[in-house]
Amino acid sequence: MLVVGGGLAGTSAALFLAWRGVPVTLVEKHPGSSPHPRAVGFTARTGELLRAVGLEDGLPPSRVAKGFGVRRVRVESLVGKRFEETFWTPPEEISEIEYSPSKGVALAQDRMEPVLRDKARELGADIRMSTRMLEFTQDDDGVTAIVQGDGEPYEIRADYLIAADGHRSPIREALGITRTGRGHMHTSRSVLFRAPLEEYLKDGIGQFVVDGVGFLTTYGDGRWVLMLEDREYTEAELRQLIFRAIGRDDLDVEIITTGRWTITAGVADQFSKGRIFLAGDAAHTLPPSRGGFGANVGIEDAHNLAWKLAAVLNGESRPSLLDTYDAERRPVASLCHQQIFARNDGHNRDREPEDATLYDNNAMHYGVLYRSGAVLGAGPELPPAQRPEQWNGQPGTRAPHVWIEPGKSTLDLFQRGWVLVADHPQWEEAAHRAGVRYERIDQLDAFGLSEKGASLVRPDGYIAWRSVDLPDDPATALEAAFRTASAGTR
Repeated sequence: MLVVGGGLAGTSAALFLAWRGVPVTLVEKHPGSSPHPRAVGFTARTGELLRAVGLEDGLPPSRVAKGFGVRRVRVESLVGKRFEETFWTPPEEISEIEYSPSKGVALAQDRMEPVLRDKARELGADIRMSTRMLEFTQDDDGVTAIVQGDGEPYEIRADYLIAADGHRSPIREALGITRTGRGHMHTSRSVLFRAPLEEYLKDGIGQFVVDGVGFLTTYGDGRWVLMLEDREYTEAELRQLIFRAIGRDDLDVEIITTGRWTITAGVADQFSKGRIFLAGDAAHTLPPSRGGFGANVGIEDAHNLAWKLAAVLNGESRPSLLDTYDAERRPVASLCHQQIFARNDGHNRDREPEDATLYDNNAMHYGVLYRSGAVLGAGPELPPAQRPEQWNGQPGTRAPHVWIEPGKSTLDLFQRGWVLVADHPQWEEAAHRAGVRYERIDQLDAFGLSEKGASLVRPDGYIAWRSVDLPDDPATALEAAFRTASAGTR
């Protein structure tokens, strides 16, 4: 396997592939992560994926208060008068339901990427920084890439290629894949700085729209970023604007770096072509939003694709399974694009909000629906997202989280192969015949099952099929479902 691009999506792809035992090489043209981080903070769903590969412990947990999300307020300055708070659209609701064993991760992108790289290398991934792909070709048997590091160009031959080469994606352009969406929206300048301002975060607000200056937010590690209108600034001007945004000039402020950001929105019209797959920003450019639809969606792309590539490369599934990547992930990206512009707290500077059904973040993070040949029973009549308790174990959705014992979630049963969840001896025998692992649990109601029902869970933790009750011939029913879902064809 070859991955081009060492950002969050590409590095996650290398990590998830290596964790599944797939030999993988990643090439990244830069020597390391950008000193100006983009994403900050990762959802609990991303935390679940890191938990599975043994990375969640040791990472700083998100400080976002339950039920409040990321709070944003309009201010005179950081220390000055505060005006109205920008509330979430749709409103955040405090729920007594615990949706996940994970709490999210409070880490900036430039600090998350090295963590992912180190773990991927530990698992055997060959990660080559300062290495640029010069050209590529594909044929019926694989992909050939010419890459160059410090020395002469050389060739890499791979079965498949994952293009995680950013929103401008030369690979996507070379493949002739078009995009649909809002397109270019606006361009901003930014200044990243360090200052002792933690005392102004005590009330849980972390984003500030500063009148007459710009947008100020924190990375939670002593670093702050101030977003400004698009023009050239001297260092003296930047320092003065920082002082205006803070509301005082008696602090030690260290300017770290500056940036220029072109905000665009678009989703590729296909996520694969031949043996090449798009992931992350190459597949979808989703503007920064309080829903966390950018980097987190790219990491989930990588996770969805990794198990399918592993299954095909290991001979466990037919190549037709790979067609389900586009069928499952592209609708999710399109839904995220829609939700960003349907919300009043989105990027509707020049247009009215998009007229669409709003789904809260618990639905978007934990309850998106996959419809593909790798799912049986997810019809077109179903909504694209709902909260987990509304789905109640619907095929095509992430398996629900329930604590089995202290510290162990139902989610910890999955990720390492196909699993049949049930509590009946006939299902145990059926699982043995079908060649899937059997896991007996008592919490079948969370999966929408009777005491004699069963759910077949894919290696990514999504439900492929279920039998609410015990059929006349459980083994035949399970074998048929497994044969269809694992091949990705109905």
